[in-house]
Amino acid sequence: MMTDPIADMLTRIRNAIRVEKPYVDMPSSKVRVGVALVLKEEGYLWGFEVIETVPAPTLRLELKYGPNGERLITRIDRVSKPGCRKYCGYKELKPVLGGMGIRVLSTPKGILSDRRARTEKVGGEVLALIH
Repeated sequence: MMTDPIADMLTRIRNAIRVEKPYVDMPSSKVRVGVALVLKEEGYLWGFEVIETVPAPTLRLELKYGPNGERLITRIDRVSKPGCRKYCGYKELKPVLGGMGIRVLSTPKGILSDRRARTEKVGGEVLALIH
């Protein structure tokens, strides 16, 4: 049994980027698909798909690199942990690295980036910090 599936997802992405893999596979869940959708909308992934496999579906993320193979994701960290949750209101969400990075939030309106959370004026639990 996995105690923190989001941390597992972020670690798989971090490891795949370090060895420059074109894609990474992991077990699928609604939260992981939500995080993948945010990463795709923000331009960190080419795309993702849910592959129906036995015994459980698999989520495949197509990682994005720069024109010369440089990494778009240089740092990916878990902020809120199972033992210590971190919450932010939309007024407390300042741009990461002057807008070069994002925070991924779990809000009442679903999983959103900090930019979208500010425009929709909704706060929530900060899941990850990516830049």
